[in-house]
Amino acid sequence: MRFTKRNGHLHLRRRVPRRYAEIEPREYVWISLHTDLEDVAKRKAPAIWDEMLEAWEAKLHGDTADAKARFEAAKDLAAIRGFRYLPASKVAKLPRAELFDRLSRVERSDGTLDMPEARALLGGVAPPEMTVSVALEDYWKLERDSLMKKSEDQTRRWRNPRIKAVKNLIAVIGDKPIAEITSTDMQDFRQWWIDRMVNEGLSANSANKDLIHVCAILKVVNKKRHLGLSLPLSDLSIKDHSSGTRPTFSRGWIESKLIKPGALAGLNPDARGILLGMINTGYRPSEGAGLTRDQIRLDADVPHISIEPVGRMLKSKAAQRKIPLLGVSLEAFREFPDGFPRYQRNSASLSATVNKFLRAHGLAETEAHTMYSLRHAFEDRMLEAGIDDRVRRDLFGHSLNRERYGEGGQNLRLARELLIPVAI
Repeated sequence: MRFTKRNGHLHLRRRVPRRYAEIEPREYVWISLHTDLEDVAKRKAPAIWDEMLEAWEAKLHGDTADAKARFEAAKDLAAIRGFRYLPASKVAKLPRAELFDRLSRVERSDGTLDMPEARALLGGVAPPEMTVSVALEDYWKLERDSLMKKSEDQTRRWRNPRIKAVKNLIAVIGDKPIAEITSTDMQDFRQWWIDRMVNEGLSANSANKDLIHVCAILKVVNKKRHLGLSLPLSDLSIKDHSSGTRPTFSRGWIESKLIKPGALAGLNPDARGILLGMINTGYRPSEGAGLTRDQIRLDADVPHISIEPVGRMLKSKAAQRKIPLLGVSLEAFREFPDGFPRYQRNSASLSATVNKFLRAHGLAETEAHTMYSLRHAFEDRMLEAGIDDRVRRDLFGHSLNRERYGEGGQNLRLARELLIPVAI
């Protein structure tokens, strides 16, 4: 690089690359390095030139009919100049010093305006229309922190219902800009779900999940992108007139049906192992599926499993816990000391597989019984045995609405003694 001294300071003089001829009228640029020491100039010049190139690139990308690209280029150019992109209405309300600073950057030496600079620093580029589908794509970026500790399987299961909800909304109201969503649109979507509930026998729970996901996505995008929209997202939930009570398997049914020799023979081995492990632990199906060799501790003084956030997120802080192994559950883990590889990375199909098998082979106590009913059965047996609420919560992975003192249910010897009458 060659330097020339002007007014006591060294300047970098370089030809403008042909690539930028459309957005830079000068053939050569002179850039002050604000020093008269050549060694300092040599250190500063590469970074200053790179910044110049970045600014030209941003201007070049902004010279397009693509509204999104124009807006992103304006934000990039503002950032390069050390400012946050703001719409013109907010630029006008800035403190006088910052406003004048922005204005001083948009005038060329010959007195003409550098329009790309002016649009970037003075808020002259309108944001692209945020349609429903674009809002969903933006939502993934805005909620990236929510996915950091989730496993690949958990991430997929988190994303899919939100994708489904937005797809359903678009099917009803179209992929319109979210700024144009009306109360009528949202009520139409709600009515669409009510019609499906009547015609297809679907539950209010399914409808409300869609409504909750759609509202959450729109609220997050509106808030974090500072859109300032008044979205019609209230009073949308649909009342659930079902009892909502999950049935539990009775002890007699488990002993005479579920664990009867050969009853589960047709179920794939990993699913069978997870189901049997659930009987005396009450873990969530996904928790059992995610157990690894290191978390299955059969050689400990008290054989147990340790539910930990290994490669996945737990439902809550309280969900991290240790549970003693007894009865059929201990035998199941002796058969599967390394865990359940079939479902370890993808537990999405586990409950559906088990529930289908139970219904097909007459092993569901009623039509309403599911695999998850075993978790509630474990809790009911603990309750019937008079086990203290603190211990039950510790073993079940539920939060305690007060400070935790001592080990409680995490004292494995105590927990094992309490669970012996409960175990099957």
